[in-house]
Amino acid sequence: MAVTSFQDLPLADRDREWDGAAAEKRVREWAGAEEGPNEKYRDAHVWYDAENKDNFTAYKLLIADVVDGRLKAVPRGVMAAGNAMQGSRGGVDLPERDIDRVKSYLAKYYDKLGETAPWDRD
Repeated sequence: MAVTSFQDLPLADRDREWDGAAAEKRVREWAGAEEGPNEKYRDAHVWYDAENKDNFTAYKLLIADVVDGRLKAVPRGVMAAGNAMQGSRGGVDLPERDIDRVKSYLAKYYDKLGETAPWDRD
């Protein structure tokens, strides 16, 4: 189990719609990962199961999309991941030991957005 290394991706426009399924397809194509995940594909996600890294199902919390040929963090994708960490849409099944690191990772993007992560709000 592993939290991906923070990439500090550039942000997409704040009003960009988030369609995780469509982003997934674009990221796979951009990364050259149609047959299986690779490091570029991993960079678009916050967490993956390192023991099963050759399976697409091992990757969780996609926050990025390909915009103008570049991988960018999509604000609404970051917020969707943050909401999932708070239990939205059934939450996300992660090992307990990774939860604080995932939240720390996402909080860095909230900071870039000038926002407070949901778990840090009063």
